[in-house]
Amino acid sequence: MEIERKFLVKTMPELTGAKVKKIEQGYLCSGPIVRIRKSNEDYILTYKSKAGLSQDYAIQNEEVELPLTREAYEHLREKIDGALVEKSRYVLAVGGRLWAELDVFEGRLSGLVLAEVEFASEEEAKNFVPPDWLGEDVSGDRAFSNAYLSRVADYTEWEKMYEENRR
Repeated sequence: MEIERKFLVKTMPELTGAKVKKIEQGYLCSGPIVRIRKSNEDYILTYKSKAGLSQDYAIQNEEVELPLTREAYEHLREKIDGALVEKSRYVLAVGGRLWAELDVFEGRLSGLVLAEVEFASEEEAKNFVPPDWLGEDVSGDRAFSNAYLSRVADYTEWEKMYEENRR
């Protein structure tokens, strides 16, 4: 079970010394989610399905990850729906044993920055007090899902659609 919350980033935190991964990912299916990902030199196939638990304050999914070979990844990459999502992911401590994954999007989505925090329980997610550098909690907004982002042309198009839907 994956339990996470997603946030906009108010101000960029200090990244010196943070672990960083170069990620590209694509979606073969969006309901349920079947995703391929290259993370540095690791290749992964992921299956995610909604678990039917409360979605009020966290994104909750059943998630299964399977390793892929580079060749299998490249073969599947040719079959994705939409476009690849490219980003640099920085892993930052956010108190206690919690970590934030700060995603700085690149390529066509350059300009978008999001952070996710994963939790061991619903209670932990509910009681989380975000550090000052995190902004609005957008966990329940599908416009911030990577599957959705794979289907927009670029950051400008995404930003325009997002602003129109907020009105």
